[in-house]
Amino acid sequence: MKPIIEFCANNAGFGTDVALNRLKEHYDCEVIEYGCLTGCGMCYTSPYALVNGETVAAETAEQLYEVIVDMIKEIEAID
Repeated sequence: MKPIIEFCANNAGFGTDVALNRLKEHYDCEVIEYGCLTGCGMCYTSPYALVNGETVAAETAEQLYEVIVDMIKEIEAID
């Protein structure tokens, strides 16, 4: 199953747009950017995304990218 990674456009100020583009280029996953993920306030406090519907947050966009990559690898190992 192809992982679905969802990003909030309002969260791009943390650099999540860079993580989004890197994921699109290097991994076999569905990467989607929405205007809002209805995380009400999360987009203003830290970088975050949804991985198969699960909220994932980190202190930096680079750390978020690494967490997402680890999750993708776990999902691929299950399949």
